[in-house]
Amino acid sequence: MLKFWKRLNELYGWSLIAVFGLVMLIGLWQVYDNYYLYTHTLDKRVLRYKPDPKKPEATADSPITYDMAGWLTVDGTNIDYPVMQGKDNNSYLNTDPFGNYSLTGSIFLDSRSSPDFSDEYSVVYGHHMDYGKMFGALDDFLNEKYLKQHSSGTLMVGRNAEKVYDIECFASMKVSAKEKIVFDMKQDQIRQFIHDNAVVLTQEEDSRILALSTCVDANSVTRVVVFCYIRDSE
Repeated sequence: MLKFWKRLNELYGWSLIAVFGLVMLIGLWQVYDNYYLYTHTLDKRVLRYKPDPKKPEATADSPITYDMAGWLTVDGTNIDYPVMQGKDNNSYLNTDPFGNYSLTGSIFLDSRSSPDFSDEYSVVYGHHMDYGKMFGALDDFLNEKYLKQHSSGTLMVGRNAEKVYDIECFASMKVSAKEKIVFDMKQDQIRQFIHDNAVVLTQEEDSRILALSTCVDANSVTRVVVFCYIRDSE
């Protein structure tokens, strides 16, 4: 009987070691996973391929795929990325602008939108990443003061910046991903919807609207959406 209890205690001890080891492995995996996502998010090196309207030939050998619809910059934030557009909205969800698999994906234009942003209302999506990367910066636009201080930006259309527009962020909100007016691009209803539901709304005018959308977190159907006016560059 003494041997039995001794053996049982040994098994108990090894079981504890195994449980603690498993917990440690899970923790290490989470650290690695966060590190992987952080290091594989598009970094500033992508800026070397940013088109220059004055030097269209500079991007002739760019490795960014020909699905590039333009380039979006929001001044004073980390948002300075190529905008891709695939055959559907899954194409660039986990694919980077160079055509490689990436959990962080790309910033991409809704596949139903005109690639030249000529629609009255267009929607661009991006993953919500830490440290303000990708569209992780959009959370801050729910604060009116922040939005007003970071309202300006640029939208270059085309692989070689054939057209350059100014953008101005004017509204923000949280909304369900199932909201058809926002995500089915109900162009005849979107202005009233923004007027009625925006957390921040600084002005209203008739210019074309560009919506920037990201998820609140991986397990939520709630989206943060920032609305910008598209204007001809002066």
